[in-house]
Amino acid sequence: MKAKYNKIGVNYNRTRLADPYLTEELITQLRPTKAGRYMDIGCGTGNYTNALYKKGFQLIGIDPSVIMLEKAKAKNPLIDWRVGTAENTGLPNDHVDGIIGTLTIHHWANLKKGFSELFRVLKKDGTLVIFTSTPLQMKGYWLHNYFPKMMSDSIAQMPTYEHVITAMTVAGFVNIKTEVYTIKPDLEDKFLYCGKLNPEIYFDENIRHGISSFSALANREEVENGLVSLRKDIKSGKITKVIQSYENDLGDYLYLLGEKKLRNSIPN
Repeated sequence: MKAKYNKIGVNYNRTRLADPYLTEELITQLRPTKAGRYMDIGCGTGNYTNALYKKGFQLIGIDPSVIMLEKAKAKNPLIDWRVGTAENTGLPNDHVDGIIGTLTIHHWANLKKGFSELFRVLKKDGTLVIFTSTPLQMKGYWLHNYFPKMMSDSIAQMPTYEHVITAMTVAGFVNIKTEVYTIKPDLEDKFLYCGKLNPEIYFDENIRHGISSFSALANREEVENGLVSLRKDIKSGKITKVIQSYENDLGDYLYLLGEKKLRNSIPN
């Protein structure tokens, strides 16, 4: 993963901007206070870390990619940036009041160890907010029609919803709940399904480079052929029927929330 994102990190900041809606949703779910300390795990170049910092919250940004963190630090040297992983943050026990992670869990080496580590460094009554997608949701992306192998490989690296919930539960998280997210027309963070409503987006090489599925998983021939087919369908109008054929009510991404409570605690 580190090598992958060291490569992607070169131009990552150009297309992977913190989306205002997603930022506000993270804050709504996290419920941070100005006196607390929060961690962004798998922070990348720190777009969401910095977005929350600008709202007045204290952040620690952790990522395994040195190149990503260099760009994050250049953006805001006042944030505490650290090299680390979900499985080994390097932080003391009960150190942060809350944790966020956006589109990161599919890159963790060990899901159970990752959630156990996050539980360890989280304070009592702290909240974990993870933004991700599930294999089931991804099967509903119309990108399958043009880039089938890339999508198959992307889904293969995604932990199932059941696997994630089990790992969170084993780690000790309680009050686990989910909230689906559907792509908005004005999405500013150009991740995988950013072009759901605007297929033209995928013709921008810079955007594709900032998406790990395109830059690290897809083969060039499939991408080139898929773009030719996509352009043809856009020109003929067929793309409308393709998109409609993939419509579903599963949502495109998902917020996963969990809390840390003392085990066997007695209610007030």
